[in-house]
Amino acid sequence: MDSSSAIRINKYLSEIGFCSRRAADKLIEEGRVRINGKVPEMGTKVMPGDEVTVDNQPTQAPTEDFIYLAFNKPIGIVCTTDQRREKDNIIDFINHPKRIFPIGRLDKPSEGLIFLTNDGDIVNKILRARNHHEKEYLVTVDRPINEAFLQKMRSGIPILDTVTRACEVQQIDRFSFKIILTQGLNRQIRRMCEYLVYEVVKLKRVRIMNIRLDVPIGKWRYLTSDEISELRTMVAGSAKAIDE
Repeated sequence: MDSSSAIRINKYLSEIGFCSRRAADKLIEEGRVRINGKVPEMGTKVMPGDEVTVDNQPTQAPTEDFIYLAFNKPIGIVCTTDQRREKDNIIDFINHPKRIFPIGRLDKPSEGLIFLTNDGDIVNKILRARNHHEKEYLVTVDRPINEAFLQKMRSGIPILDTVTRACEVQQIDRFSFKIILTQGLNRQIRRMCEYLVYEVVKLKRVRIMNIRLDVPIGKWRYLTSDEISELRTMVAGSAKAIDE
């Protein structure tokens, strides 16, 4: 058998549209994945013809076209595919008949736009931090905003052993602002505000790349063919995650 066709198990699960790589890593760590009946290690590779199962259920590449959803996530819903451990998970809430998973995440206390798909390739391209894809948020904080706050937010804030990338920040009113990020650090906006002694009281994502939030809270829609075409064009030159 041609070993050059082998790919790591987490990449395999992502590319067939079963789940994201991060979710795949978690499934592997929990011992829920089998390759030909055996529990693999994190770096184990899948060969053509191998049988891969999750929770003793077979996985296979989807034969139908890829699915792309835009969802307005309510506060309280968790962006995880772990339906066994999290009762308020995004998958059960949407209840789509096909297996899909979120691209990235929004914190439980946050709301707004998130994509879901079964296209593992586009997930990797969008999520790679160095690709600089824009995400726009509306944020309300607990005390009045001043020019010093806006300038510091624009210039970069030291969080999580790095300094946030320069970004666009525009004041909306006394307590709220718009921010456009091109990176996705964990709880980035909340941490940035906390560093400046502000607390986020409301955070809503209203745009990802070329897609704006246009559905009521708790509702979703399919991306249009034009939106998908533009999205694919925008990520065409993106670096994919490397199978290391």
